Amino acid sequence: MANTNFEKYKSDGSFGGNVLEWVDARFPLTASIKGHLTEYYAPKNFNFWYFFGSLALLVLVIQIVTGIFLVMHYKPDAALNANGVPVAFASVEYIMRDVPWGWLIRYMHSTGASAFFIVVYLHMFRGLMYGSYRQPRELTWLFGVGIFLCLMGEAFFGYLLPWGQMSFWGAQVIVNLFSAIPLIGEPLSIWLRGDFVIGDATLNRFFSFHVIAFPLVLLGLIAAHILALHETGSNNPDGVEIKAKKDEKGNPLDGIPFHPYYTVKDIVGVVVFLMVFSAIMFFAPEGGGYFLERPNFYPADPLKTPPHIAPVWYFTPFYSILRAVVWPIFGIDAKFWGVVAMGASVVIFAFLPWLDRSPVKSIRYRGPIYKTFLTLFVISFFILGYLGTQAPSYWGEKVSQLCSLIYFGFFLLMPWYSKVDKYRPAPDRVTG
Repeated sequence: MANTNFEKYKSDGSFGGNVLEWVDARFPLTASIKGHLTEYYAPKNFNFWYFFGSLALLVLVIQIVTGIFLVMHYKPDAALNANGVPVAFASVEYIMRDVPWGWLIRYMHSTGASAFFIVVYLHMFRGLMYGSYRQPRELTWLFGVGIFLCLMGEAFFGYLLPWGQMSFWGAQVIVNLFSAIPLIGEPLSIWLRGDFVIGDATLNRFFSFHVIAFPLVLLGLIAAHILALHETGSNNPDGVEIKAKKDEKGNPLDGIPFHPYYTVKDIVGVVVFLMVFSAIMFFAPEGGGYFLERPNFYPADPLKTPPHIAPVWYFTPFYSILRAVVWPIFGIDAKFWGVVAMGASVVIFAFLPWLDRSPVKSIRYRGPIYKTFLTLFVISFFILGYLGTQAPSYWGEKVSQLCSLIYFGFFLLMPWYSKVDKYRPAPDRVTG
């Protein structure tokens, strides 16, 4: 039906039809719409968990648009103005107080940063439940892990830009961690700072990374992620490959065109998301101190350290893993191994396609062992996230060490427990 409509529109002799035909002769507009929307067949049993991919794209658009307007008024300058306030901090206050609707744009951007990680974490969790990283989608998953790493870098570099107390000292702590790497650590830290201390050079460098470098890489990875997904086809809650059974026209029997069926369904998810997003943005933009920390409402002061320095909430699980390592190994300082553990806790997601040995993909047909490990993994992730926001303590250290073992155990023991776990055979067709 979609193909017929396109052909009718192009051949009806109207101005619009002639323009479309002229464009198609020079650019694959109609072919792209068909390939990625009207004639891209998605499984007919998508559920609630499949909203978060499109929501991540929505939040990306929000971040880019609001970021453009913020850059129009923001000044990456650490020098003090006539009032003794850093210019960068003062420019954020100017946006909030004097720029028409500036407060709205800033809150959309700050709330959007947390919203981005929420939908991405839920999107990744859906992949863990339904085995979206399994063959033939390994490359799609690897692009997704790359997006996650790039998003973390984008958030880290953007966090310094308000030049508040927590931004300044958080960057100080994270950049200093790189100095623990043998041989290259110290030069790498100096290169990241652009100086021997966090200062104006650091601010300008982070601004460049946040506004230009990382967004370009992020957009490229997202395009690759979507192209790879549409090449192999989407996974579904049953883990069944719908391309295996097709009708006489070559269309999957258990698939339906993405447009209009899932575009309309996604609009429902978008509306619900925007309602929640708007409620937080208008009534609780600080997110209880998790989205915008109280120390960040004070200008950066290199001579006054906050009582407790912690990263933003979406980094805290990995920060807890870093702090959990307290013993030197092979004569190398524990700080280095903490950095290694923190990096490994993110990169290890990339190895999931080769760690999982289960004959089935979806959690619907997996046995109790996998479900238990996944539940423990999620619980440990939340506990690590909470502990990362708290000041170091004896029991906090012990609990974070236990949760770190559970976290890595989920991955490292997967070749064993996914193979011995009981399972039910997956059906030949989707069950709805």
